[in-house]
Amino acid sequence: MKISIIGCGYVGTVTGVCFASFGHDIVFYDIDKKKLDLLARGESPIYEPSLEDLIRKNRQRLVTTSDLTAAVRDTDITFICVGTPSRADGSIDLTYILSAGATIGKALRETPDFHPIIVKSTVFPGSTEGPIRSALEEASGKQAFVDFGLGSNPEFLREGNAVHDFCVPDRIVLGAGDARTMRALGDLYASFTCPKIETSIRTAEMIKYTSNAFLATKISFANEIGNLAKKLGIDAEEVFAGVGLDNRIGPAFFRTGIGFGGSCFPKDVRALIRSASARGVDLAILRAVEEANRAQGRFFLEKITGHFGEDLGGRTFAIWGLSFKPHTDDMREAPSLALAEALLSRGALLRAYDPVAMEKARALLPDDGSVTFCADFYEALEGADALVLVTEWPQFRRPDWDRVKSAMKPAPAVFDGRNQLSPERVRALGFSYYGVGRR
Repeated sequence: MKISIIGCGYVGTVTGVCFASFGHDIVFYDIDKKKLDLLARGESPIYEPSLEDLIRKNRQRLVTTSDLTAAVRDTDITFICVGTPSRADGSIDLTYILSAGATIGKALRETPDFHPIIVKSTVFPGSTEGPIRSALEEASGKQAFVDFGLGSNPEFLREGNAVHDFCVPDRIVLGAGDARTMRALGDLYASFTCPKIETSIRTAEMIKYTSNAFLATKISFANEIGNLAKKLGIDAEEVFAGVGLDNRIGPAFFRTGIGFGGSCFPKDVRALIRSASARGVDLAILRAVEEANRAQGRFFLEKITGHFGEDLGGRTFAIWGLSFKPHTDDMREAPSLALAEALLSRGALLRAYDPVAMEKARALLPDDGSVTFCADFYEALEGADALVLVTEWPQFRRPDWDRVKSAMKPAPAVFDGRNQLSPERVRALGFSYYGVGRR
């Protein structure tokens, strides 16, 4: 099948390249020519493990174009993969997707055959059949479900594991408003052996939001239980190891830490809360999830100020990890940003390192000399009063502790925001150790 991908960001690039690996021909379109140029050279416009290798292996199936009309006209199906960020009030901003819809609609005027348009972007239930459909119909002069197809195929990609998640998914959700679009989606995913859910467009959209909201809830719940466990002298990791063995609950996302971030969970939780409120429904549990996540960052900061005091003037902190999670350079709503702001506001100096997110972090953190970006994680420790582990990159788990201690000031402290380190070993070496939800 020949597929046009509108939007070469995280979702669009992974979707197109992975479809190519299954034998489909891909036409990428984006308004950002730099992204198209990178793909044309066999390079990835985003950081994602193994994705660039997959691009090089499938270059003969990947085409880029700045002509959206040709992209739609010359393909069998189109996927919309543009961003849907939050507005200031937390509701979803459809500006980019409606703009894409209007442009695609114009392209449909020159597309004589029935052409399915599939929304892969995360949108609130009703958006595809509401404003997106209107944008397409108004620009094309055609009728959805009659002259062109319309559907929803939400993504469930974990940054850092996206290629695996696309190629070996837990499930595939196919939402369509007409039989021809559903058949096209069925043919596209015919080789996948996982469970496939064929449903309405709105239900497909709701499955995506509900999945993200539940996982965010599980993280906030784990953090709150972890905070209580610590007060009771109990190790939360031991608690969750026992609870996670219950098949009704499962072990995934049962980890205490500094809180969740990224492009999905915070945005989607906010959008559900605000959009439900506009319809007279109070999602009290999700409001609590949002507040618990904010509070977790403050709780972690209190460990630092409890050790050093509120005035951090003259103190230097080594920050290990800046991206919101490992194996990605994504800094969107990364916990490191709020923590850095809080430390800097109290007079601290920061020495930071991240394996892949340094460039993006430079654009978000002050360039007034208060933050030093280091070549490796050992360099970040030089002259530091404390080590703060923010992102659980694997290389941070087993450092050379003699080298760590020799680089830092006397009486150093370790604040482990992801419970990656052994408290017993760290304390035995003379460090003060603070984890999250640990004894």
